Amino acid sequence: MMDLTQKEWVKHSVTHPFEGFEDMRWKKAGSLKTAFLIVLAFFVGTVLYQRNFGLQFAAVNDKLFNIVPYFIRSVVLFATWVIGNWAVCTLLDGEGTMKNICIYSAYSLIPYIAMLFIILILSHILIQDEIVFIVVIRYIGTGWTALLLFSAIKSVHQYSVGKTIFAILLTIAAMLIMLFLLVLFMSLIQQVYIFISTIYTEITYRLRV
Repeated sequence: MMDLTQKEWVKHSVTHPFEGFEDMRWKKAGSLKTAFLIVLAFFVGTVLYQRNFGLQFAAVNDKLFNIVPYFIRSVVLFATWVIGNWAVCTLLDGEGTMKNICIYSAYSLIPYIAMLFIILILSHILIQDEIVFIVVIRYIGTGWTALLLFSAIKSVHQYSVGKTIFAILLTIAAMLIMLFLLVLFMSLIQQVYIFISTIYTEITYRLRV
């Protein structure tokens, strides 16, 4: 089996969806640092895609900019996928570690990230009548990443096709539960902050009076 550099392993896994991750597993290849850089690119791409898309295709209101939703759509969503898949596949006798799930899943995002930047550039070049090119590229990028994610989960846990599909469905369910609990936690934190802020304001007002 080949000996590749980290960059070559990234290219190999993306361009060989059916055997790339299997090769990585047997060679124990993959870099956590590279995975984090890919997730960072995912976050940056999400922000740029949403904020700088061509005005002829989408209007952006700069007054409503808030970085938190973009962080949730990228980094938090990726983290819940990794944690959810690790939790689910631990119960399903999966062989993958959280580190490998993170690496393989991050590598799978590359076509989607590339799609974000390509469409972002095209949105400033094309006209509305040429939107079909954007739609096609969006489907290709999303479909390619979905195929890579499927192959990554299948390889990292050594599952059959049917068990991989079942594990992915359970992972999505786990993600929804975690995101729901996260929303409840953030709501609770906000209420506590408002309560403490109200008490502090009342005390300072009493002291001044």
